[in-house]
Amino acid sequence: TENLMMAAALAEGTTVLENAAREPEVGDLARLLIAMGARIEGAGTERIEIEGVPELSGARHRIIPDRIEAGTLLVAGAITGGDVTVVGFSPRDLTATLAKLEECGAGITVEGDRVRCQGPARPQPADVITSPFPGFPTDMQAQIMALLGLADGVSKITETIFENRFMHVAELCRMGARIETDGSTAVVRGVPSYQGAQVMATDLRASASLVLAGLAARGTTEVARVYHLDRGYERLETKLQSLGARITRVA
Repeated sequence: TENLMMAAALAEGTTVLENAAREPEVGDLARLLIAMGARIEGAGTERIEIEGVPELSGARHRIIPDRIEAGTLLVAGAITGGDVTVVGFSPRDLTATLAKLEECGAGITVEGDRVRCQGPARPQPADVITSPFPGFPTDMQAQIMALLGLADGVSKITETIFENRFMHVAELCRMGARIETDGSTAVVRGVPSYQGAQVMATDLRASASLVLAGLAARGTTEVARVYHLDRGYERLETKLQSLGARITRVA
């Protein structure tokens, strides 16, 4: 959607995008393009209409906060039974994630651009189905799986956006998780605790899920290939340290 929108902004004539992505990031890009002189209507809906212009000019634009980073930090609070407040993002962009955290037993308080997450003594099970915005984001699937792995009961996670997005399952199981996958569905049978282990990250969100599991595990966890984190998080270990985590980046 974003690539087509950028191309259409300078294309001759009118372009209509049907079944367009509705994620907040699409609307944010549209606002930048409009500030640069583009003619775009409907961004944030399933139908976007772009009337091409001869040229675009420079503009100043502030990118919206990363809702997935905010969600990851909130899960960090939930999985450790901690008390975390994330400031400076739009809670409505993370509505489905906040609702699922509440279903898992976390206390969620929203005040303007501040969200407080008070973790439960032990998470409650929940079923999760990823879907396009405003549904539960696929980019939070691995993190919520780490949380549900400690739940007092059985949860089911269904991934409807991407194939092969359960690469983190085997590594979570090395830490003691009980997770079985069948195609696009994972059945998570909660365990009382994780055990620290040497694990290997396979992608960006898998890295985050393993770090979260390590925060809640007994003993020391070493996550290899953590460079994947840098594609989606800025100094995540520093932010977690500020919350009281004992975490060190060694390479």
